[in-house]
Amino acid sequence: MVGFEVGAVPFNPDGWGPPESSSPVLANHPINVPFAPFSRSEKLGRIADWTRNYNHPSRAGNPRNPADSVFDFTGDESFGGGYAADEDSTFRLVDGKPPPRPKFGPRWRFQQQRQLPQRRDEEVEARKRDAEKDRARRDRMYNLNRAGGNASRREAAVFKSSVDIQPEWNMLDQIPFSTFSKLSFSVPEPEDLLLCGALEFYDRTYDRVTPKNERRLERFKNRNFFKVTTTDDPVIRRLANEDKATVFATDSILSTLMCAPRSVYSWDIVIQRVGNKLFFDKRDGSQLDLLSVHETSQEPLPEAKDDINSAYSLSVEAAYINQNFSQQALIRDGNKVTFEEPNPFANEGEEVASVAYRYRRWKLDDDMYLVARCEVQSVIEVNNQRSFLTLNALNEFDPKYSGVDWRQKLETQRGAVLATELKNNANKLAKWTAQALLASADLMKLGYVSRVHPRDHFNHVILSVVGYKPREFAAQINLNTSNMWGIVKSIVDLCMKLNEGKYVLVKDPSKPQVRIYEVPPDAFDNDYVEEPLPEEEQVQPPTEDANGGETNVPTNEVEQKEVENGV
Repeated sequence: MVGFEVGAVPFNPDGWGPPESSSPVLANHPINVPFAPFSRSEKLGRIADWTRNYNHPSRAGNPRNPADSVFDFTGDESFGGGYAADEDSTFRLVDGKPPPRPKFGPRWRFQQQRQLPQRRDEEVEARKRDAEKDRARRDRMYNLNRAGGNASRREAAVFKSSVDIQPEWNMLDQIPFSTFSKLSFSVPEPEDLLLCGALEFYDRTYDRVTPKNERRLERFKNRNFFKVTTTDDPVIRRLANEDKATVFATDSILSTLMCAPRSVYSWDIVIQRVGNKLFFDKRDGSQLDLLSVHETSQEPLPEAKDDINSAYSLSVEAAYINQNFSQQALIRDGNKVTFEEPNPFANEGEEVASVAYRYRRWKLDDDMYLVARCEVQSVIEVNNQRSFLTLNALNEFDPKYSGVDWRQKLETQRGAVLATELKNNANKLAKWTAQALLASADLMKLGYVSRVHPRDHFNHVILSVVGYKPREFAAQINLNTSNMWGIVKSIVDLCMKLNEGKYVLVKDPSKPQVRIYEVPPDAFDNDYVEEPLPEEEQVQPPTEDANGGETNVPTNEVEQKEVENGV
C-alpha cells in the first residue's frame, strides 16, 4: 500500500489550532477580520457550537425553525452577523412539500373526542361557523316547506278556529289539556243493543302487497258513504225514546274527546241537553268528517287553500283515500254478512258501502248509561268464527315533508315508517285505535297509500297493508283506555250540570285547551258549508309537457279524446 505521510503536527497547549510560532503565515495573519460569504448557497460556518443552548423555547414550538439549527450564526457578530441578518430578513423560503397527514392510530380512536385548547379568536370563528350552518339549515327547511314565500314555520303558525265564535256566545268554562292526563275511569264490558248493515269479506291477497307489486287505488263512485250525526240517526232516536241510555254519541265524536290531548288543529262538538238526556253532535260538513294529515308534525304545511299540499286539500284527499281503500280491500263477489236490520241511512235498492253499525251501551254510573254508534268495515272467517275488521289508510303525499320514502323503506324498515307516521299523525292514529276499541274490532288494518307522483293528488297506489290488534297497538302508541274514558266521564259530568239548551265544545286553535260556550238554540241551523267538489270537477294538477311547458291532466274520457283530437 502507498503510505501517506502526515507530517509534523505541532502541539498547542494553549488552545485550538496550531501555535502562533509554528507557522510564519499565521503569525502575520490579521486578527479579528470578519468573513462574509459571497453566495447564499455556501454553507460556511462553525463545525460545532458547544456554547449554544438547545433548550430554547422556540425549539418545542416549531421544530422547523431555522433558529434551532446548529449552523445558524445570524446573531453572531464575529461572522458578519449584522450584514447577513439584514439580507436574510428579506429572504423567504417557499416550502412546496404537502403538510404531513395525521396518523389515525389506536391512540387517536380514544382521544378523538378530546377537544384541544383553542385561541379565543378561533373559538369565536368556530361559533360563527356553527351559527351560520344552523341558519342555513333553517332557511333551507323554510324554503322547502313554504307556500308562496310567505308561510311561517310551524312553531309560529296560527291556526284558525273550526267555528266562528260569535260575540253573543257566553263562555262557561275552559279546560286545559294538562288536567285530562290525570283522569282515569274504568267501564265494564259494553253490550250490543243492535247491529245494522252488511259486511263483505276481507281480501287477504292485500296482505301480500309490497312496493314492488303495488296495486292501483280504485274509485268507488257508485257506493254511498254516510256521515250522519247523532240526533239525525233514526236508531238513536228510537233508543232515546225507549230510555235505553242518558248520553248518546257516535264513535267519531267519542274518539275525538278521548284523544283530545293529542290534537293540534281546532275542532268543535255540539252538545244538546234535552231533559235529562245529553246528545253529542257534529255540525254538517264539520272537520270531524275529514282526516287530518301531518297534524302533529314539526314542519309546516302550505297555508294556501288551493295548494294541493295544504292542510285542507290533504284532509279532503285523505278522506277520499280512506273511503276507497276500505271498499277495495274486499272480496266483491256478492257474498255478504247481513245483520238484524239493513243500513238505517240507505234507501231501498241503493248501493251502499260495506259497513256495519254496532249500537253499544256502556255503564258510566248507577243511573247513567252511554250509547254510541260504532262502525266496522269488513269481516273475516277463520274456523267458522267471524272477526270484525276496521280498514283505514295512511297516505303519503310527498317524501320531502316526512323525510321517509315509503317505496324504499316499507320492506326493509317498516318500523321506521310507522314511527314517523306516529310522530306526524299521532292524533289520527290514536282516534282510529280508539274507534276500533269502541267497536270491539278483532283486527285493524292499516294501508299505506302513496301518490303515483308527488304533484298528482288524484292517482294513488297501495304499497302495503299491515294488521294490528287494537289493544296491542294501543299499548304500543301509549293510549290508555282508562284515561280515555276518564276524559269522557269528566265532560259528561260537566255537561250534566248545565241547564237545558245548546252548547258547543271548541278546541282552542292556539292553546292546548277546550272551551265550552252557550249558544242560541238556532245556532248552526242555517250555516253554509263549503262542500268539497267531486273528484272529476276539481282542478287537476299541472304537469310538464315535452317542451317544458305545463298542461292539465285530462279528468275523464271526454277530455282525453279532446286532447287526442287536438281540441
